[in-house]
Amino acid sequence: MKKGMLFMKINRRRLGYMIFVLLVISHVDITKPATSQAADLGLISAAELNQNLSGWRVLDARLEADFLAGHIPGAASFPWEEHTQIDKNGVPYRIMPPEKMAAALGRLGITRQSAVAVYGDADKSWGAEGWICWMLVWLGHEGPIRLMDGGMDVWAGNRYPVEKGNTEPAIRVVEYQYAVRTAVNISAADIQKKAGMIQLVDVRSTFEWIMGRIPGATHIPWEKFYKGDERRPLSPSETVALLKEKGIDPQKPIVYYCAGGIRSGYAWMVHELAGLPEAVNFEGGMEEWARQNNLK
Repeated sequence: MKKGMLFMKINRRRLGYMIFVLLVISHVDITKPATSQAADLGLISAAELNQNLSGWRVLDARLEADFLAGHIPGAASFPWEEHTQIDKNGVPYRIMPPEKMAAALGRLGITRQSAVAVYGDADKSWGAEGWICWMLVWLGHEGPIRLMDGGMDVWAGNRYPVEKGNTEPAIRVVEYQYAVRTAVNISAADIQKKAGMIQLVDVRSTFEWIMGRIPGATHIPWEKFYKGDERRPLSPSETVALLKEKGIDPQKPIVYYCAGGIRSGYAWMVHELAGLPEAVNFEGGMEEWARQNNLK
């Protein structure tokens, strides 16, 4: 009788443990991979944006001269040149501190929850639209971030409304409460520490590659990440094929870099749009690496 009672007690304990485990599992979304991106980053067509332009805060990533020559109505000019600096170590092209980036967005009426659409030309601005998308993710943006597929060429080609000059409307300044996501950036020192554990993709030109690179890197020029005259980002399958062709495993950690994080920001964006495990943009780029290793 005592043995039977002991057996029942043990089974009750096991049953209680099983119920606890089932309750925990029921609250876990097993359909999502562990590497799923926290940011809401995606594409939007020019037609979709035109139909609901008032629902988005639009950022123009092109050179200011191109913006003044013609831009989407209500868009704000946001060239990377105005939001980067030479840091205290003499490294150029460094993104300004998060508090300054947040203040710049707040002056444009953008909060952390705002719906932001970004467009560019993927060419003259070195793919700055990708850098802006990365910047927003880095700041911990919670609202939707959309790249307008095809950029200004598609918008103008469809004969949608275009404004010229500096016609930005009066905007109420708001507070952008940033929460930096350190996972999407990396330092030169950390790259050295993680040697052999990460895959490095150098997206600079062939000339830059020949002149010097981070040991162990694979060369994939950033222009390979878009296609066609409209410079549309590669599709997910095309992105995976490109990486595999160059010997890069899309499922393992990847760090993209260029001279100073702009072009690599575009490659990073295309990677993220493909729905792959989250990658890293080495924002300091070859400029930081060179100074860290006394190459300059």
